[in-house]
Amino acid sequence: MSEILQRVAATIESRKGADPASSYVAKLFSKGNDAILKKIGEEATELVMAAKDGEADKVRYECADLWFHSMVLLAQFGLTPDDIIAELGRREGVSGLVEKAARTE
Repeated sequence: MSEILQRVAATIESRKGADPASSYVAKLFSKGNDAILKKIGEEATELVMAAKDGEADKVRYECADLWFHSMVLLAQFGLTPDDIIAELGRREGVSGLVEKAARTE
């Protein structure tokens, strides 16, 4: 599974310097954080609506869109899916309440 995420992340990274007229991801990067964040908000809303409708196929599709756009944001900040997997690993076995209370942010 993480191999797919790594390949998608590599493709996203390769689009950073691409021509915005020829690449959707390059276009997002050229517009900056606000455009990327707007897309994440749209996709999150679409995922919520798909879940409210109770349609598993739509949930899968919209969740993939949300993950993809989140990966664009990760690349914008120099992060990779491996960074997120490592963070989840750090949290594994720790109560969510304990983990949240320990945050300094």
